[in-house]
Amino acid sequence: MALSLAQWHTGKVTILGDPSNVLSLGYHRTMELAPIAVLVMLVGMTWVGIRHSRGIQSGEDFALANRGLSTWVLAGTLIATWIGTGSIFSNAEFTYERGIAGFFVPLSGLAGMLVLAAIAPRIRSLPAQTVPAILGLRFGRAAQVLGAIALIGAYMIIVSYQYRAGAAIAERLFPAMDLSFMMGERELSFWPVVCCGFVVLYTALAGLWSVASTDVIAGLVITVGVLSCLALTLGGFGGDSAVLPDSHFELHGGLGKIAWIGIMLPTFLLMIGDANLMQRFLAAESPQAARRAAWIACVGLVVLESAIIALALVGKAQLETAPANSAHVIVDVAFHLVPPVIGAMLAAAIVAVILSTADSFLLACSTSAASDFRGEASGMQPVTAKRHRMSVALFGVLALGIAYTSDKFFDVALYAYTLYGVTLTPAVVAAIFFPRTKPAAVVGGMFCGLVTAILWKLFVAGDEGIVALDPVIPALSANLMALLVFQSLNPKPPDHSPQTTT
Repeated sequence: MALSLAQWHTGKVTILGDPSNVLSLGYHRTMELAPIAVLVMLVGMTWVGIRHSRGIQSGEDFALANRGLSTWVLAGTLIATWIGTGSIFSNAEFTYERGIAGFFVPLSGLAGMLVLAAIAPRIRSLPAQTVPAILGLRFGRAAQVLGAIALIGAYMIIVSYQYRAGAAIAERLFPAMDLSFMMGERELSFWPVVCCGFVVLYTALAGLWSVASTDVIAGLVITVGVLSCLALTLGGFGGDSAVLPDSHFELHGGLGKIAWIGIMLPTFLLMIGDANLMQRFLAAESPQAARRAAWIACVGLVVLESAIIALALVGKAQLETAPANSAHVIVDVAFHLVPPVIGAMLAAAIVAVILSTADSFLLACSTSAASDFRGEASGMQPVTAKRHRMSVALFGVLALGIAYTSDKFFDVALYAYTLYGVTLTPAVVAAIFFPRTKPAAVVGGMFCGLVTAILWKLFVAGDEGIVALDPVIPALSANLMALLVFQSLNPKPPDHSPQTTT
C-alpha cells in the first residue's frame, strides 16, 4: 500500500486498510484548518491595506503607487493579477471537461506576455495613468472616452465572476452558514455580497500600494500550494488513480479550428492590451524594472498555469465524486486529495488570488472612470484619492449586480476578454507601434468592434453553423476593416507622439 494512506494530520505514517478512511479524516481536518488560514490571511491583508493607506496623498499615489514598484514586487503583482479565476476556475473547468488540450489554453496568454515584455519600457515611459489615457494621447478625446466605456464594461464583468468565485470558496469553508435567499423562483446566495464588501473596502484603502503588496504574498502562497499539491497527488497521495477517458487524450479536445480561435484569440487580445497589466507597468520604478519584471512574469506564468492544468487532470482522475461544478475541481482537490495543511494553504491561496484579481480589475476600472471622462486627453490632470475611492465603491456595487446574472465561468470570462480585446487592443497596438494611424480610423474601428461584439452576442450567437462563431472573430474583423477603410479615406495626420515620463 502506498504512502497515500498515511495519516498526515498526525505527522506519522500509519498504513490503513481502507483508502477512504484517510481521505475522510483529511477532509475533516482540512475543513478545520482552511477557514483559520483564510481568516488569518484576510486579517493580514487588511493590516497591509491600513498601513499603506496612511501614505496615500494624491490620486497618483492611489492609482500608480507613486510609480515606485520594484522589479520583484512588479513581477509578483503581474503574476498574481493574471493567475486569477481565469486559471483556477475557467482553465481548470476546460481541462476537466476536455483533457490534455487544456495545456494549450494558457499559450495565448503567454504569447501576450512576451509581447508586453518587449514593449514594457515604452509603456512605462508614457505620461498616462490608464490605457484609455494612452489612446487619448495618440488619437484624441473620442478614442479615450470610447476606450474607457469598453474597459469599464469588460472589467465589471471580470470583477463580477471574482465575486462568484469567492462565494464558491466561502460556501465550502463555512458550510454551516446558510446565506441563501429566494429572489422570485431563483435561489441565490448572499456570499457574493460579502466578497464584494471586502474587495471594495480593501481596494479603497490604499489602491495599488495595498494590492501590489499582497499580490507578492499571494503569488508565493499559490506557487507553494499548487506545486505541493501537484507533487503529492502525482506521488500517490489521495488514493489509486483512475484512467482518464480516451477523449481526454485528444490534443484538440474535441473542438474544431474555429472553436480554438474563439478560445485563444480573446485571451491574447486581452493580454497585450490589458489595462490592468499596463497600469502595473506604468507604476514601475523605471522602464528597465518594467522589462525585467515582465520576463520574470513569463517564467512564472508557464510554471503555474501548467501546474494548475495538471492538477485539474489529477482531480479528474482521482476524485471519487465529480464536482457539482467542474470549475471547482481545484477546490475539491484541496479538500479531498492532499494533506490538510497543504489543502488549507491551497484554499487560502485560491482566496488570495481571487481577491487580488478582483481588487486589480476593480482598481483599473475605477481609475479609468475617475480620470478618463474629465479634463485633458492625457488623463494626467489631478484626480483626488477621494474621487478614486468613490469610483471604487460605485463600480464594485455595479459588478455585484452582474455577478447574479450567470453561474458559468469559462464562457463569461471569454466574453469579457472579447469585449475588451476587440475594442481596445487594436487601438493600443496602433498607439504603441503605429502612432501615425489616423484618429478617425482608430475611433471608427473601436466603435465597430464594440458594437459588433455586443450585437453578435445578443442577436446572432447560437449553437449551429455560422452563429456558433465566438463574437471575437466577427467583432475583430469589423474593427480591423473599419480601421483600414477610415485610414485610406482621411488625410494623413502628423505624428503626435507624447513626451515620455520617468
